[in-house]
Amino acid sequence: MTLTIRKNAEIWFLTGSQSLYGEETLKQVAEQSQEVFKTLSANLDVPVKIVWKPVLLTPETIRRALLDASSDENCLGVITWMHTFSPAKMWIAGLNALQKPLLHLNTQANSQLPWATLDMDFMNLNQAAHGDREYGHITARLEVPRKVVVGHVSEPKTVSRIGDWIRATIGWDTAQNLKLARFGDNMRFVAVTDGDKTSAQMRFGMSIEAYGINALADAIEKVTPQEIDQLVTEYQDTYLVAPELAKGGARHESLRYSASIEAALYTFLKAGNFSAFTTNFEDLGALRQLPGFAVQRMMEKGYGFGGEGDWKTSALLRIIKSMGTGLKGGTSFMEDYTYHFGPGEPKVLGAHMLEVCSTISDEKPTIEIHPLGIGDREDPVRMVFTATPGEGRVVSLMDMGNRFRIVTNDIEVVPPDAPLPNLPVARAIWKPKPSLATSAESWIYAGGSHHTVLTKSVSHETLVDFANIADVELLHIGANTTTESILHEIRWNQISYSR
Repeated sequence: MTLTIRKNAEIWFLTGSQSLYGEETLKQVAEQSQEVFKTLSANLDVPVKIVWKPVLLTPETIRRALLDASSDENCLGVITWMHTFSPAKMWIAGLNALQKPLLHLNTQANSQLPWATLDMDFMNLNQAAHGDREYGHITARLEVPRKVVVGHVSEPKTVSRIGDWIRATIGWDTAQNLKLARFGDNMRFVAVTDGDKTSAQMRFGMSIEAYGINALADAIEKVTPQEIDQLVTEYQDTYLVAPELAKGGARHESLRYSASIEAALYTFLKAGNFSAFTTNFEDLGALRQLPGFAVQRMMEKGYGFGGEGDWKTSALLRIIKSMGTGLKGGTSFMEDYTYHFGPGEPKVLGAHMLEVCSTISDEKPTIEIHPLGIGDREDPVRMVFTATPGEGRVVSLMDMGNRFRIVTNDIEVVPPDAPLPNLPVARAIWKPKPSLATSAESWIYAGGSHHTVLTKSVSHETLVDFANIADVELLHIGANTTTESILHEIRWNQISYSR
C-alpha cells in the first residue's frame, strides 16, 4: 500500500474587508471573493481541497478564524486576500496567533479595468491594490513568515505559484508529523549523516527513533510463506525478474528472502506509524542480505530512506515525495558517485550501493542478484534501471551546528553516453547547472552532503517555500550561479541565520 498525504487536507481562503463599506458593498465583496475562490480552485492542480470562509470584517472574527485554522489539524495553511481596505491593526492579534503557513495573495476580482465605464463606485469596491499593501505592512512589521503572490487567478503563472506553495504546506505537514525509524546507528566516523535529532524535532517536528537491527531481523522471522508468495507473484508481474531469481531458478531463495525483508519492513513501519527509515551496512546483525531491493520497494510506496543511517536525507526524501504527490517525474534517494569530466560535456553519474527508487525511471526495472563487495553478507537482490531524462534537482539537508541548511542544485538528467552492461545497480546521469565544476565547487563550499534527494517532480519554488515556512537557510545552485556569488551568499547567511 502506497503512503499518502493527510486524507482531508485543506487550505483556507480568507478575505479581508471592514464593516465601514456597508451591507450592499460587502455583499458584492463576498460574491466577488467566491468568484475568485472558484476560479482559483478550478485551475489548481493540487491534492488538497481549497475551502472558502466568510469575509472577515472585525479584529474578533479575524482572530477567531486564524485560531481555528491553527487548531484544525486538517488545515495545512491559509491564503489571505484583502479585497478592499482592511485596516491592518485589526489583523495583529490574529496573525500573532497563527501557527500555520501563510500566503498573501494580492489579486482582484477583475483582470482588466473597464476603462469606458470606470467610476468611483468601481474604485470603491476594488481596492486590493492598496488594501493588500496595508496588510503587507503589518505582516512585514510583525515579521510573519509568508509567501506573497501578485497576479490574477486566471493567469497560469499565478495559479502555478500558489500551487507550489500549497505543495510546500503538504511537505511542512509531513515534517510536523514524521516519525523515522533508524535501524542501527549512522556509519562510523562519517560527519554529514550525523546531527542533532532534538534540534531537528524542534525545527521540523520530525521524531527520530532508534532500533537495533535485530528488531528488523526478528520481524523477518515472523513473515509467513504466504506473505512471501504474494510478494514474489507481484514481482513477477511487475518487473523483469532474472531467470536465476524466478520460480524454479537456482537463486530463487534469495528473492524470497528479499521479499521477507520487505514484508517485515512494511509491517514494522506501519505498526509504528513510521514514514521513513534508515539502515547501515556496517550493522546488519542477523540479516542475511543488505536490504537493497526491499528498500527500493518501500521508496516506491512513498517511504523516506537514507543509507548509512542518514536520517536527515531519509526525512527529506519523505517530505519531498509528499510534496510531489500526483506529479510525474519521481523522487529518489541519490548519491553523487563518480564524474565524467570529458570528452564531451561533463556529467555526474549518481547511484548508491543498491538503494535508488524506480519512480525516477519510465523503464521496466530488471530484478537481478550480484556480489556487492561490502557488508559481508550474501549477494543482495536489487532493481536495475536508468533514470529517464528530464529537468530536476538534487537536494540536501545538513546540520551546520547552529542551524540547518538546505542546498539544491538544478540538473538535467540525461541518457548515458554509452550502454552500462557491467554496472548492475540503478543509476542516474545528469548535467548539473551551471556546469559540473561550478556546481561541485559551490556544493562543497556550502558543505552539502554526498547523499541527496533527486526529484524531477517538485519545483524549485516549492523548495524555497518549504524553507521559508521552516525558517531554514536555502542555497540555490542554478544556471546563473558563480562560485563568487555562492561564497557571498554563504557569508551573508552566516550573519542572518546565526541569531
